[in-house]
Amino acid sequence: MDDERVWNFEESLWQASQGRYHERVDAECIMALSHAPYLFQGDAAVEAVAGTPEWDDVTFSNRQISRPEEGLIVVGYEVKAEKADLCFTAACTSVYRRKAHEDWTVVQHSQVAQPKGDGSD
Repeated sequence: MDDERVWNFEESLWQASQGRYHERVDAECIMALSHAPYLFQGDAAVEAVAGTPEWDDVTFSNRQISRPEEGLIVVGYEVKAEKADLCFTAACTSVYRRKAHEDWTVVQHSQVAQPKGDGSD
């Protein structure tokens, strides 16, 4: 998957429906999120993010991509996500694995929420 497709894939998850999460988040995924119980695995990971807003505007900065081996992609970035008067900023990482040709799923995702007023806006 080339860099542009990687970023389109990641952005699509920030603006996804619950069905999209079930398609793209791997059954073995582990997530670290900024709300209790903080660590989520498998179906619990999907459910933990399925309730988040379908953000209207998502902006990535400080984007980084690593391909440590064939079929594995690691991304890191900072995100600013907005919907109406809601705004969320975080530093994030995601790991994708290729299950088949053009079939990628998220096996790891983490978010470190950034407090408002820290200069990241």
